[in-house]
Amino acid sequence: MKDMNNSTVKPMKELHLKHNPIYSFVRENLGILIGLLLLCVILTIFSPVFLSKNNILNVLRQVATNLYIACAMTMVIILGGIDLSVGSIIALSGVVTGGMIAFDGYSIGVAVVAGLLVGSAVGAFNGLLISKTTIPPFIVTLSTMNIARGAAYVYTGGQPIRVMSDSFNFIGAGYLGEIPMPIIYLVIIVVVSVLIMSKSRLGRHIYAVGGNPTAAKFSGIKNSRVLFFAYLFSGLMASIAGIVLASRMFSGQPTAGQGAEMDAIAAVVLGGTSMSGGVGKIGGTVIGALIIGVLSNGLNLLGINSFWQYIVKGVVILIAVYVDFLKKGNK
Repeated sequence: MKDMNNSTVKPMKELHLKHNPIYSFVRENLGILIGLLLLCVILTIFSPVFLSKNNILNVLRQVATNLYIACAMTMVIILGGIDLSVGSIIALSGVVTGGMIAFDGYSIGVAVVAGLLVGSAVGAFNGLLISKTTIPPFIVTLSTMNIARGAAYVYTGGQPIRVMSDSFNFIGAGYLGEIPMPIIYLVIIVVVSVLIMSKSRLGRHIYAVGGNPTAAKFSGIKNSRVLFFAYLFSGLMASIAGIVLASRMFSGQPTAGQGAEMDAIAAVVLGGTSMSGGVGKIGGTVIGALIIGVLSNGLNLLGINSFWQYIVKGVVILIAVYVDFLKKGNK
């Protein structure tokens, strides 16, 4: 009887663990979590400054703007798409917001809303074309990448727009207690993204469309609406990143956001999202972005030329995509 009770309790404990979100998160991301931990240990050995409170907050602040974009990019890539326009949206939304404050005398609130609308409009344009035509997402977003970047240069005449406003600067450079504001936004955006992907019908539809668009369509899912939302959300997140960066730099820069799409894609694929679509989690993307951020910070602390960061990110993307290829080959 005692053995029967023990044999019953054990499966119940295992079942309880499987439904524990923390246990599930660790189990799903064990490999990259170990990689992140080892990276932190190595950097701590070579640079004692790495684990200081100021440096940790600095890493999180630097990672924040990448993660705003990467959360949306996760949805886009799960759908089997890509968004190359996010870096240019960062620049465009930043200069529009800064210009409306510095040149036109609009209030901070009106200028920020305008910046968000500009980025969302580019995202909506991407979503409309991709969902209503057969033009590949790569081509659509490559085109809007150039259009948005060109618009930022035309709007500014190629010059940065200086914004001397304490209220505006607080958005990206202010603190809530000891926590930088970009980290506060990051927590909110990650929570919202996780809720969308894991707790909403929209999230289930994103996985369904990414896994098998034809089956999703026959099951009654409006594929075009799902695609439109993902690219709209991507544009919105890029515009938030653009406004935060403009605030941190005290200016709208037409050159801002160059390479931001590569950083976001690196975080997403390193976090386990399949480039073929249908598979991925926001939690993995968060760890992927942290690895990219810690690597960049570590190279700076060790005095290694920042140009090496491009090589590191390229290698990281290649390894992550190759691991995804091996996983599919074993199935």
